[in-house]
Amino acid sequence: MKAGDALPALERTIQAADMVAYAGATWDWHRMHYDLVYLRDRGLHLPVVDGQMLGAFLAEQVQDSLGPAARLRRLRFRLTARVFAGETVRVTGVVTAVDGERVTIEQWAAVADRVAATGVAEVALSSFPEASVE
Repeated sequence: MKAGDALPALERTIQAADMVAYAGATWDWHRMHYDLVYLRDRGLHLPVVDGQMLGAFLAEQVQDSLGPAARLRRLRFRLTARVFAGETVRVTGVVTAVDGERVTIEQWAAVADRVAATGVAEVALSSFPEASVE
């Protein structure tokens, strides 16, 4: 792994059931994630995806790409656009630095032509001894 290497993209289409499951897991029941009347009164046409869910996708991309030896040490991200129920999020990332077992990755979560979140992941790689079976 070296600076400039791209991580495999992660794509997720976020449906209402995904949003309800995430809300239940995080105890975030804000009405903007499900209440159509509340949304309409605020000029929104669909439920808004919880921004923390995008952070979870950034973490998932790192773990899926780097495998079980990767330990996410820090993830900083900034939300830049809303994502709505039914939209597909594509997470991309590129390695920006490798220092021994420490890897830094810049990431983007995009929906169609808009970037919904940007982030930087700091990862520690470690090798685990192979298990022996006797």
